[in-house]
Amino acid sequence: MKNYLIVGASSGIGKSLANKLAESGHQVFATYNEHPIENDSPNISYSQLNVIDDELDLNFLPEKLDGIAYCPGSINLKPFARIKPEAFIEDFNLQVVGAVKVLQAVASRLKAAENASVVLFSTVAVQLGFNFHSQVAASKGAIEGLTRSLAAEWAPSIRVNAIAPSITDTPLASKLLGSDEKKEANAQRHPLKKIGSPEDIAEMATFLLSNQSSWMSGQVLHVDGGMSSIK
Repeated sequence: MKNYLIVGASSGIGKSLANKLAESGHQVFATYNEHPIENDSPNISYSQLNVIDDELDLNFLPEKLDGIAYCPGSINLKPFARIKPEAFIEDFNLQVVGAVKVLQAVASRLKAAENASVVLFSTVAVQLGFNFHSQVAASKGAIEGLTRSLAAEWAPSIRVNAIAPSITDTPLASKLLGSDEKKEANAQRHPLKKIGSPEDIAEMATFLLSNQSSWMSGQVLHVDGGMSSIK
């Protein structure tokens, strides 16, 4: 049994990942921001955590952590001219600074484990460049840089990798997938002709957190229906 911290496990990918790890017999320390989670798994304990707070209370964690996945994010798609600079700062605080604060706070717990693993989340839009994605791509581009830099600095005791999905059917993407027509239109943009599910991404995150990926670090892995590599 290993100890894992899943930040942002109230829905979508984070919730799916927490469930997968718990079903495998691991102890999962999961967080939510606003709404308490009904949970009947003895292997998952939920705690409230707002990563925007200046001081983070992580006293609910054990002394040793085998891995962490940082899942909070946002998808705000607007023409560049309509985005206020403050909106870029809000995204950066949530997706980058929040991750930095959590990672700095748990670094000693990760170092106490053998072959600990960190999983962060980017987006296919960082590498491809889509209309109206400047806000989300700016923050996630920083996540990719953080992934590679931390992987170098924390080797060999802690591995750091990131997942760059395409659009995934989660509450976060509900505005973009709010009807069957929108889902089908987005599916057709992908070579595999479907949109991703939380389980698709959680499977990769589970792999990266496990010892099966023990010789991987500093990677940004595209789980995107072929979007980034197939014409």
